[in-house]
Amino acid sequence: MRKILVTSALPYANGPLHLGHIIEAVQTDIWVRLQKMLGHDCLYVCAEDAHGTPIMIRAQIEGVTPEALIARVAAEHARDYAGFLVEHDQFHSTHSPENRKHANAMYASLRDAGHITRRPVRQAYDESAGMFLPDRYVKGGCPRCGAADQYGDSCENCGATYSPSDLVNPVSTVSGSVPVWRESDHLFFRLGAFEEMLRDWLATDALQPGVRAKLAEWFDAGLKDWDISRDHPYFGFEIPGEPGKYFYVWFDAPIGYLASFTALCRRTGRSFEEYLRPDSRAELYHFIGKDISYFHTLFWPAVLAGAGMRKPTAVYVHGFLTVNGQKMSKSRGTFITARRYLDHLPAEPLRYYFAAKLGPDLDDIDLNLDDLVARVNSDIVGKLVNIASRCAGFVARAGGVLADRLPDPVLYEELAGARGRIAALFDARDYAAAIREVMLLADRANQYVDHHKPWALAKDPARAGEALAIATQGVNLFRVLMTWLAPVLPGIAQDAGRFLGVPLDRWDAIATPLLGVRINEFRPLATRLDRKQIEAMLAAEAPATPAPARPAAAKATAAPTQAATMHADIKDFTKLDLRVAKITGAAAVDGSDKLLRLDLDLGGEHRTVFSGIRAAYEPAQLTGRLVLMVANLAPRKMRFGVSEGMVLCASGDDDAQGLYLLSPDSGATPGMKVT
Repeated sequence: MRKILVTSALPYANGPLHLGHIIEAVQTDIWVRLQKMLGHDCLYVCAEDAHGTPIMIRAQIEGVTPEALIARVAAEHARDYAGFLVEHDQFHSTHSPENRKHANAMYASLRDAGHITRRPVRQAYDESAGMFLPDRYVKGGCPRCGAADQYGDSCENCGATYSPSDLVNPVSTVSGSVPVWRESDHLFFRLGAFEEMLRDWLATDALQPGVRAKLAEWFDAGLKDWDISRDHPYFGFEIPGEPGKYFYVWFDAPIGYLASFTALCRRTGRSFEEYLRPDSRAELYHFIGKDISYFHTLFWPAVLAGAGMRKPTAVYVHGFLTVNGQKMSKSRGTFITARRYLDHLPAEPLRYYFAAKLGPDLDDIDLNLDDLVARVNSDIVGKLVNIASRCAGFVARAGGVLADRLPDPVLYEELAGARGRIAALFDARDYAAAIREVMLLADRANQYVDHHKPWALAKDPARAGEALAIATQGVNLFRVLMTWLAPVLPGIAQDAGRFLGVPLDRWDAIATPLLGVRINEFRPLATRLDRKQIEAMLAAEAPATPAPARPAAAKATAAPTQAATMHADIKDFTKLDLRVAKITGAAAVDGSDKLLRLDLDLGGEHRTVFSGIRAAYEPAQLTGRLVLMVANLAPRKMRFGVSEGMVLCASGDDDAQGLYLLSPDSGATPGMKVT
């Protein structure tokens, strides 16, 4: 029996859960439920991420204490996780005695081992609010393109990155005053001291290939010291021996995993050291989104090692969630909170849909709402539950007792014998492949019932026994399929267990069919989704008077765009030299959270372009792709190098919806002119 500790990323305690949170929790919950059904000792812990400047400011705005805010939000989060049938063994908080104890102890270990250094940092300071400002709490004009109301770390209009001191007419978002610049000593974790250890970890199977490729880029750029302190006022834990200094939220947030597990150990009598000591034989897995992979694959294992604890067995990273092909958008009504979904639709159809989309890689997952309705109605209602509903009546006519034999034991073994293969797919997090396999076998079960037509046999009293035998076969095939989907559909599986008279909580129980036993009255296990439910959900929080929508349009991501619609003369358009280009290489730009450096082939001519698409694409996915570019744009000198053109993307009607590269049809070749 394996001993397994599993975590998913901590939700931040200043707002509601949305479906992006839910897809990760569901992915984790399915995996944990599988391990438990396989007989392993598997524990799932999570916690509220409860510290930081945003928490402090949100509490001030609401006129409550930070403690009151995080307590209220934590209760909402726990309610919504439960609504989606996510079953934590412990759900805790980073603002807890356990987390303070672990953070202090781990910091002391790092400090005493020489892994903490100190140096001054020049920061924006709000004299009205009496606080140093994080970069995102300073806004002003972009120093490159002049766009107004940009954050202090990067421009959402042109993709430039900079420091708050570079902004034109900067203001504090806290008070609206003009910040001043002050120096303050900060504490840094010397990440580079762990490079050799991290490189060795990189060479194992602890990370997916796409994550390893990204890590290699960070190593090539050089591992930098990590600022782990923040100045008063700050909602968090004060650093021992450092008055007025607090642990940065990203230092104590992952330690919250350990705090939550400590609370579980205290409640259940388990041994913390058995799971966390360096030579532990237990397994430790983290499920996270790719936006926080840097913290979990570099900082976190290094902090664990520096504090004398084991590294994670693996970190499993998933892609972003889009809705109807675009990033969630409030203006389109597709920024869907967990509560908003649950107010209109049952949880398990979405759990099933997510599972049918989730693979083992970093690919983004799209929630197509029309497809959700079609797939759930087809698979869950039309295929899976249909088997039981078609067969249950014939068993009821026979007094509710199943036949004492299967008319086709070979077919039963064909389905039941796939349990190892399907378990392996779920264990490898290839849920989509597992769902495909289960649905193919559901087709076989339905074909069996269709072929033997128990409803026709039942018309002849002399053949009622044959009808019962066929129904018994169908009920047993349903039991097999429902067992495999129990991690995905735990509520339906529980109801199916009541119908069958046996719980569906052990993976190997289906090795033996149910024969000659009484089953219970069949009650509907799932209902069809109606498109009207989707429409009601989308309308629930739509703006009362929405702004006119702009159509998606080609946009040059390396240059400023205009908010207002312009009418261009055809002569202006013909000045553009639009060409097909092939991406021969792509890499993240050191010092920029927005930009990728693209090496382009224009049919023998090579160009370098800096494009603000880093959040949307992994560099390794772009090599070999054909794109469209403006080839006659004057070169633009940037602090990262010279950008020799623009690539074209499509975007939605607000900045939150992301960018999508435009590509020509197959058959196009590098250098072709676009007309």
